[in-house]
Amino acid sequence: MTTVLPVRDPRPLFARALDQAERQVAAVSPGELSYRTPCADYDVRALLGHVVAVLHKLACVGAGADVRGAPDVVHGIDDDGWAGAVGRARAEVERVWADDETLDRMITLPWATLPGRAVLDAYTHEFTVHSWDLAHATGRVADLDPDLAARALEAFPEFAPPEARSDEGGFGPVVPAPVDADVYTRLAAYLGRRP
Repeated sequence: MTTVLPVRDPRPLFARALDQAERQVAAVSPGELSYRTPCADYDVRALLGHVVAVLHKLACVGAGADVRGAPDVVHGIDDDGWAGAVGRARAEVERVWADDETLDRMITLPWATLPGRAVLDAYTHEFTVHSWDLAHATGRVADLDPDLAARALEAFPEFAPPEARSDEGGFGPVVPAPVDADVYTRLAAYLGRRP
């Protein structure tokens, strides 16, 4: 796979995706934590734990740490503590990634080694998808930013091409979307979700 180095600073768009994710997390009530999500094997609680885990991993790789073997889901957070956990993890990510040099350093992830700019770009789109996952599970899809989904739909062919996916990964084979589907539905279908 050829990775195109984004020339722009990916942090403002990454912040927008995290703003959206934080709004979705803050809106979740304890009674919704057991709701199913479009992510295989994740209810809302597990998806929130995954969001926190991904933020922790992103802070670690930005600091040069190896995250292979790190958990994909954080457990043990009180039902009403998710917004705080995401906010603290986000603050750590932003602290680590504030240094411009991190954007140009090669970062090793469990699935690739990429320039820091490309890493933040990829995770911008992952958080966009997980915002939809949460919104879909809790009935809040009207609150989503369609521009973030359009950008993710444009970027995912590079980061998660259909030929490199299976039913076992985070993104499954492409499923058909209705021709009149909105951009988030098209994005979800492209990533194997069944909206």
